[in-house]
Amino acid sequence: MLQRFYLWKWLAVGIAVTTTLACCLAQNDEDCKLARTGPPATIVPIDEESRNGTILVDNMLIKGTAGGPDPTIELSLKDNVDYWVILDPIKQTLYLNSTGRILDRDPPMSIQSIVVQVQCVNKKVGTIINHEVRIVVRDRNDNSPQFQQQQYYVAVNELTPVGTTIFTGFSGNNGATDIDDGPNGQIEYVIQYNPNDKASNKTFDIPLTLSGAVVLRERLNYEEKTRYFVIVQANDRAQNLHERRTSTATLTVDVLDGDDLGPMFLPCVLVNNTRDCRPLTYQASLPELTDPEHVNPISVTPPIQAIDQDRNIQPPSDRPGILYSILVGTPEDYPQYFHMNLTTAVLTLLKPINRDLHQKFDLVIKAEQDNGHPLPAFANLHIEVLDENNQKPYFTRSMYEGFILESSPVGTTVSDNHNLTSPLQIVVLDNDVEETKDPQLHLFLNDYNTFFTVTQSGITRYLTLLQPVDREIQQLYTFSMTASDGVQESIPVTVNILVIDANDNSPTFSNISYNVKIYTDMRPGEGVIKLTAVDADEGPNGQIVYEILAGDQGDFIITDRTGLITIAPGVVLSVGRSYALTVKASDSAPPEQRRSSITTVYIEVLPPNNQSPPRFPQLMYSLEVSEAMRIGAILLNLQAFDREGDPIRYLIQNGDPQQVFNLSQSSGLLALGKPLDRESTDRYILIVTASDGRPDGTSTATVNIVVTDVNDNGPVFDIFLPKNLSVQEEEANAFVGQVRATDPDAGVNGQVHYSLANFNNLFRITSNGSIYTAVKLNREVRDYYELIVEATDGAVDPRRSTLTLAIKVLDIDDNSPVFANASYTVCVPENLPPGTVFLQIEAKDVDLGSDVNYRIRTQEALQYFALNKYTGELSLLKSLDYESFSDTEATFTFLVEAFDSKGTMPPGLATVTVRVKDMNDYSPVFSKKLYRGMVAPDAVKGTVITTVSAEDQDPPGTPASRVRYKVDVVQFPYSASIFDVEENSGRVVTRVNLNEEPSAVFKLMVIAYDDGDPVKFDTTTVEIAVLQPSVIPRFTQDEYRPPPVSESAPKGTVVTVVTAAALNQTIVYSVVSGNKEDVFAINNRTGVISVKKSLDYESVKSYELRIQADSLQVVRSNLRVPSKSNTAKVFIEVKDENDHAPVFTKKMYIGGVSEDAKMFSSVLKVKADDKDTGNYSAMQYRLIIPPIKDGKEGFVIEAYTGLIKTAMLFKNMRRSYFKFQVIATDDYGKGLSSKAEVLVSVVNQLDMQVIVSNVPPTLVEQNKDQLIGILERYVQDQIPGATVVVESIGARRFGDGYSEEDYTKSDLMVYAIDPQTNRAIMRNELFKFLDGKLLDINKEFQPYLGQGGRILEIRTPDVVANVKKQAQAVGFTEGALLALAVIIILCCMPAILIVMVSYRQRQAECAKTARIQMALPAGKPASTTANNLYEELGDNTMRGYAQQEQQQLLRPSLLRPEELSMESGIDPGQEYYGQDYYSYEHGYELPQYGSRRRLLSPSGMYDGYGEVMVENDGGYYYSPHGSTAEEWARKKKIKLIVDPEYETSSTGEDSAPDSSQKSRLNNPNIQNNINGNIYIAQNGSVVRTRRVCLGNNLKVTSPVRLGKQFKKLDKLAVTHEENVPLNTLSKGPSSSDKMNTRPCSVSFASSIIGAENIVTKPGGSKMKSTEEQESVVDNEDVKEPLESHSEHTQSDEEELWMGPWNNLHIPMTKL
Repeated sequence: MLQRFYLWKWLAVGIAVTTTLACCLAQNDEDCKLARTGPPATIVPIDEESRNGTILVDNMLIKGTAGGPDPTIELSLKDNVDYWVILDPIKQTLYLNSTGRILDRDPPMSIQSIVVQVQCVNKKVGTIINHEVRIVVRDRNDNSPQFQQQQYYVAVNELTPVGTTIFTGFSGNNGATDIDDGPNGQIEYVIQYNPNDKASNKTFDIPLTLSGAVVLRERLNYEEKTRYFVIVQANDRAQNLHERRTSTATLTVDVLDGDDLGPMFLPCVLVNNTRDCRPLTYQASLPELTDPEHVNPISVTPPIQAIDQDRNIQPPSDRPGILYSILVGTPEDYPQYFHMNLTTAVLTLLKPINRDLHQKFDLVIKAEQDNGHPLPAFANLHIEVLDENNQKPYFTRSMYEGFILESSPVGTTVSDNHNLTSPLQIVVLDNDVEETKDPQLHLFLNDYNTFFTVTQSGITRYLTLLQPVDREIQQLYTFSMTASDGVQESIPVTVNILVIDANDNSPTFSNISYNVKIYTDMRPGEGVIKLTAVDADEGPNGQIVYEILAGDQGDFIITDRTGLITIAPGVVLSVGRSYALTVKASDSAPPEQRRSSITTVYIEVLPPNNQSPPRFPQLMYSLEVSEAMRIGAILLNLQAFDREGDPIRYLIQNGDPQQVFNLSQSSGLLALGKPLDRESTDRYILIVTASDGRPDGTSTATVNIVVTDVNDNGPVFDIFLPKNLSVQEEEANAFVGQVRATDPDAGVNGQVHYSLANFNNLFRITSNGSIYTAVKLNREVRDYYELIVEATDGAVDPRRSTLTLAIKVLDIDDNSPVFANASYTVCVPENLPPGTVFLQIEAKDVDLGSDVNYRIRTQEALQYFALNKYTGELSLLKSLDYESFSDTEATFTFLVEAFDSKGTMPPGLATVTVRVKDMNDYSPVFSKKLYRGMVAPDAVKGTVITTVSAEDQDPPGTPASRVRYKVDVVQFPYSASIFDVEENSGRVVTRVNLNEEPSAVFKLMVIAYDDGDPVKFDTTTVEIAVLQPSVIPRFTQDEYRPPPVSESAPKGTVVTVVTAAALNQTIVYSVVSGNKEDVFAINNRTGVISVKKSLDYESVKSYELRIQADSLQVVRSNLRVPSKSNTAKVFIEVKDENDHAPVFTKKMYIGGVSEDAKMFSSVLKVKADDKDTGNYSAMQYRLIIPPIKDGKEGFVIEAYTGLIKTAMLFKNMRRSYFKFQVIATDDYGKGLSSKAEVLVSVVNQLDMQVIVSNVPPTLVEQNKDQLIGILERYVQDQIPGATVVVESIGARRFGDGYSEEDYTKSDLMVYAIDPQTNRAIMRNELFKFLDGKLLDINKEFQPYLGQGGRILEIRTPDVVANVKKQAQAVGFTEGALLALAVIIILCCMPAILIVMVSYRQRQAECAKTARIQMALPAGKPASTTANNLYEELGDNTMRGYAQQEQQQLLRPSLLRPEELSMESGIDPGQEYYGQDYYSYEHGYELPQYGSRRRLLSPSGMYDGYGEVMVENDGGYYYSPHGSTAEEWARKKKIKLIVDPEYETSSTGEDSAPDSSQKSRLNNPNIQNNINGNIYIAQNGSVVRTRRVCLGNNLKVTSPVRLGKQFKKLDKLAVTHEENVPLNTLSKGPSSSDKMNTRPCSVSFASSIIGAENIVTKPGGSKMKSTEEQESVVDNEDVKEPLESHSEHTQSDEEELWMGPWNNLHIPMTKL
C-alpha cells in the first residue's frame, strides 16, 4: 500500500513539474505576441499638425517585459521613415516626433499615413515578431479654398432666357481648389450679397453648388444695367459648419446688348421715371406753289433721325438699320406731295402745293428696323404750307371809332362805345395765313404813338393808353394805322378816338366880381347884367346853373340857365341903395361829382339919366370857320343893345392885325375879308367894342374864331435827306435808307403814307419811310436801281408826291470760282513724257476784283501731276505706266480747286479724270513654235485636234492683254480651208468633215494677236498628221447602258466594262466628258468603269459618260485622235436607297382641343419629309402616348396622313394638357424613323377670341396659314414660342344673341398656346397682344385680304358673351333663390333614399357582427395584443409599438401631380379644384365626390382583392390572390387586429387596455366590438372599420368635430418611418365634457412609393357604446343588407375617416 502511495505521490509530483515546465515554455512562446484580439495591425488616427510628443499608441499590448532586471522581450522600430515615431519600449508607447517640423497631410508634404514596424525580439526563445502600426493622418480643415484667379469674366446677351447656365468656368481645375481631404476639400459655390452691386445675388444663382454653374435667375436688361459684379464664395464642406473655410472671387458679368428694343426718334425727352420718350412732333414749312427743286430736300426741325435703342449690339455688322416711312397722314392725298427716303428719312416734295387746297399736313412717320423687329417708333410731322406772301394784310373794317374816359389811367383799353362796356377790337388778317392763326403782323400808328399803343400779337388787337388824355385840350384823336407782315403793308385804316368828358373842370367866371350901375327908372324884369361862367367840360358836366346865394334882398332874380340877373317883379328901386349879390355857378353833374364857383355882383342904384353904354348880348362868342371859306361870307352878328337908343358904332379893337375880318361899324356883322390859311394861323381872338359915342358909353365882347383845315397841301419830301443810297448784296431785310415827307394839313389830311412805285418785289418801305430789302439782292445780276417812293396823305381824295432814289448794290465776296466744267476727262498715253501739258482748266469768279488761283486738292495726285497756279495748265510730273494700275481701267481721278486769293468764299471744285491709255507694250507669245496633232481620215466637222496657246504680258483685263487666234489663210491656203482655230480658246478643229488620205501631213499657220494699240501678234505652225484607220480603236458598242448603280454602292464597285480594239495596238481608255465631280473611274487598260466616290441619288440621278479609246502610241505622243469609232457613250442610272431618315417640319407640334370636341375630331396635322424617293419617302405615322385614365390612349393618328384625332372626350378638362411623341417611319413603316414632340392643350371658348374681318369666310380660309402666321408672330413678340390655333372660320355672327349671320364678313375664332405653361394663353392677354397691334396687323393682312380688307374688331366668343348677358339679365336675388331651390330638391331626394337604405343596412350589419363574434376563435394572450388595427408581418425583425411584438404602421401614398398616369391633363392649380394636393392647413372636409382627382394604383400592387385567412394563432390575415402572388404572400401578410382601446363595457365605462379587457377576446359570450368591414385601397392601404349598435338616446360626434381631431393629429404627423406609440397620440376629452363623442380609429398602409406615416387615434369619452363609421369612396357601391342584433341603428351613411387623404378620393374595395 505504501509503495503504491509513493508511486502515486511521485507520479503527482512529476505531473506537477511537467505542468510547470510546460507552462513556462508556453509563457515564453507567448512573448512578443499581442495581448489583444482583433486584426494584427495596429491602426490609429492622428490629426495633422499635432504637437510634438503626441501619444500615438498608448500601449502596444505586446506580451512580455521590455524593462526591469529580467526583460523577456526587446522592442525597437523598423521602417521608421523620417523618424516620425518615437518608441518607449518599457511602456510600449509610441509618440509623434515632429520636432522642428509639422505633420502636414496636405501638399507639398502630403503625409497621409505613417507605417512603422515595432520589432519584438523574444529573448527567451529568440524569435522575432514585427507588429505593424499604421498611423492614419486625419485631415484638419486648415486650408481655405483657393480660386485659380480672383477675377472671372463672362459676357451674356440680355435676351438669354431665365434658367440658362451662363458660366461654367468653375468646373474642373478652373474654379477653386482645396488641398484638404474629404469633405474638407470638397468645394461648394454660393453667391454672396454684394453691397456695391445689390442686384447681383438676385439676378444670378448657383442651384448646383458642387458644380458651380452660374444660372440666370432674372431677366437681364442692358438698358438698365450693363455689368454685374457677382461675388462667388467657395467654401469647403467640413462637417462642423463653424469650421468651414471660405474664399471669394468676383465674377464680372457683362450684359451684351440684344435686339429687344425698337428704334426711337431723336431728340428723346424721357417721361419721368420711365424709359419712354415723350411724343415728338417735327416741324417743317413750305411756301406754296414752290418748285420742288427749290426746296428739296425739305428742312425739318429738328432733323428727322431715329436710332436703335439697342446701341451696342455686337458685332456691329449685326446691328440693324433703320427704315423710315410715312404711315398715315391728313389730308389723305399726302402721298401725292411728299416722299420720305427709306433709309435716310430725307423728306422731298413731289409737286407744288396750292395753299387754297391745303394749308397744312399732319403726318405720322414710322421708324422700324430692317430685320423685322416688331417694335416700331412713331413721331408726328407737321408741315405748314406758307403763303407766298402775295397778299397784303388787311383790316376787317375801314375805320375804327373808339372811346376813352379822359380820367382813365395809363394802360386802359380803348372801348368801342360811349358806355365803355366792351373794348375796341381791331381785327387784322393776312390771306397768306389761315384765318384761325395769328398772322404775326406788326401794326404801326403813324401819329399819336406816344398816347396810344396797340397789342403786338393775336388776330384781334387792342389799343391801350400810354399817357393821360385831357378832353379839354384835345377831344378827338384821329390817326391812321398800318399792318405789315415784314414784306407787304396793308392799306392804312383811320382810327378816331373820342375822349369822353369827365367832370374835371369847375365853372369859371370871367371876373372875380362885377360892378353894375342901375337906375331907378328901370322897370321890373329889365336886365341888370348877364353873367357868363365857362366850364370846359361838356354835356351835363358843362351845363351851368346859376343861382343867387345872398345879397339880393328880394329885389333881384337870376335866370338859372342864362345867368341873366333881372329886377324882381314889383320892386321899386331907390336912389342910393347898393347891393352885393353872391352868385353861384354850378355844373349839372351828379350831386356827388358836381363842381361850382361864385362871384360877387356889386349893384349901385343911381337916379335916372341917359348915360348907359350899349350892351352886347354875350360877353364871349365862339365859332369855327373853314379855311376854304369864301371872302365876304358873314360869320357872326354882334349887334348890341342901347337903352337910350343911341346909334352904336362897332369896331375890332384887337386880335386882327392882318385885317382878315371885316366888322360893319353900323350893323355889327362880322364878315371874312381875306382868305384863311390854317397852316399859318389856326385861331383868332377878336376884341370887339360897341360905343354910343359918349366917353363912358363903350362895352366890349370877345370873339374866338377857330380855323378848320381842308386838304389843300400835298406831302413834301425832305430835300435834305440823301437820295443816293447803297446796300450790300445777299442781305435780306437790310436797311437801305429813309425818306421823310410832311404835310402841313391837320388830321388825316396831314397824315403821310409811303409806298413804292416800282421794285416792290425787291424792296419794301415802312410807315415811317424806312426802306429795306425784301429779298437778297444779287449784284452779279443787277447792281443799280432807281427806286420811286410815293407819299400820299390820308384824305379821301389824297394828294401825292414822289421821290426818286438811286440805289447802288455793293459787292461782297459771295461767290466761289466756278469751273467751266464740273468734271474733266482726258486720255493720256502711258508713254507721255514728263512736263507735257495735257489739259487746261478755267474757272471764273463773278465777284469784283477777284483773283482766281488753281491748285490740286487730292494729295495723292501731286506726285504725278502739276497744276499752274495762274493759268490752270495741267501737266505730267512723271510718265504713267498703265501696267502699274491694279484696276481694270487705268484711271486716276482727283480734285482740283479754284479759289479767290483775296476772298473768303470756299473754293470751287472740279473733278479731273485721267485715263491712262495702254500703249500695248508686249506682243502675244506662243508657248511653242511648232505644234503637232493627229486626226482620223474621217473626222467629223468640229473635231478637236490640238490646242495652241499664247500669252501676253500686258496687264490682265486690258485690250492689249486679250489674246485671240486666227488662221493665216495666205501661208497654207488648203490647210486653212479644212482646218480652223477657235478665236478665243486656241483649239485647232476640223472646219469640214474630212475625207483625206491616210498618212498625209498638213501644215497650218496660226496667228495670235491682241487688241492693243497698236495691234501686236505672233505666229506658230501646226503640223497635222492623218492616221491610218487601222490604228484607230473601234468600240464594240456606240452606247452602253449598264444596270442602275445603288447610291450606297461602295467605292470600287464595277459599273460596266467598255471594250474597243485596233490592229496591233494597245488600247488606252479615258473619260472625256460627263464625269461630274470625278465620281467614276475607268481602268485605262481594261475599260472597267467603277465607282470612285460616293453616289447620291438626291443630288444626281444619272450620268452620261463619254469614253474615248486611243492607241498607246498616240497617247505616248501626248495626243488624242477623236473619230467616229473611238468614242462611246455610257449611260449610268443611280438607284435610290433609303439613306435618309424622315425629318419633321417642326421639333414640337402644338395644338389644342376643345372641351366639347367629339370623338375622332381633328386636332392637328404633322408632316415629315424625306429626301428619298418612291416608297422610301412614303411615311407611316404612329403615336407613343403614356397611358391615360382607364387605359385610354387619348389620341390616334391617321397612319399615312399624319392627322392627329381625339380618341376620348375632354369634358371638364379645360387647362389640362397632354404631351406625347409622334413617330414617322418611311417605306410605309418599314424603314428609318424620327420623332417629334406633340403638345395638346384642352381649351374652351373662355380661352378664345373672335377676329371679325370684312371679307368673306372663303377668303379667310384660303389664306388661313398666312394670316395665322402673322397673328402668331405678334403673339410671339410677347410670349416666345407661342402657337396660334384656329378653332373655326365662319360667317360673321351679330345681333341679339349672335343669332344672325353675314356671309360678306367672317369670324375667325382663335386661341394661343404658351409652350412654357403648356396651356392656353388667357383670353384677355390674347386680346391685349392683338388689339394693341391692330394697325400693324391690318397692314400685313392687306396682301391676303385684298384692297380694303381689314380686321373690324376682336371680340369675345358668342357663348361667353351670351353667358355674361344672361348672368346680367338675372338679378342676384332671383338667381340665388332659384339656385337654392334646385339644390334643396336635388339634395333631399338622395338624402331620403340614403337614410332608408342605411337604416336597413346597419341593422343587417349589426346582426352579422354578432354572429362573427360568436364564431371567432380564441386570440393571442393579452400581453401580445397590438395597439393598432393591423400589422404587417414578414421574415425580418418585427417593428412595432408593443413590448413583445413590433408592428409597422402603413400609410397611403400621396402622388405628386406629375406622377399621375402621364404628364396628364390634370392641372392641380386650376380653379376647378377646391383643394390642393398638399394643403391640409384648413382641416379635412368630407370627400368631394365627383372630383376628377382619381389616383391609379401602382403597377403590380393589390391588383386582386385577395382573401382573409385565419392562422394557427387565431388571428385574421389578408393575403392577395393568384399564383403569381404566392411567393409575395409568404413574405408579406396583413394581420387584422382588434383594437381593444375602443372597446367599452356594457356599463358604459371606458375600457382601458388592461388584461381584463384584453381577455374578452377569448370569451365568446362577451359582446366584443369587432364587427365592421375591411377595405383595401387601390394604392395598397388596408383599412378596417368597426361598428356597434347605438341607442336612440345617444349623441354622436359630428364630422366637423372629427375634422378638428384630424387637424390635431396632422400636426403630430411625421415624415420619416418613426415608431410612435398610439397611446401618445390619444387625447380624450375631459370628464366634464357632457357631449358623447364617437370614437374613430384609422390606420393607413404604407405603399411601395412611401409617403408620410400618420397615425391617428382620438380617445373615446364616456358612453354606453361606440360606433365607427365606414365610407364608400369614389362611388363604390358596396352596400350589403345585413341584419342587426339591435333595434337601433346609425342613420348616417357609412363613412371612413381618412384624415388628410379624404380629399384624394382613394378608391376603396370592400373585403
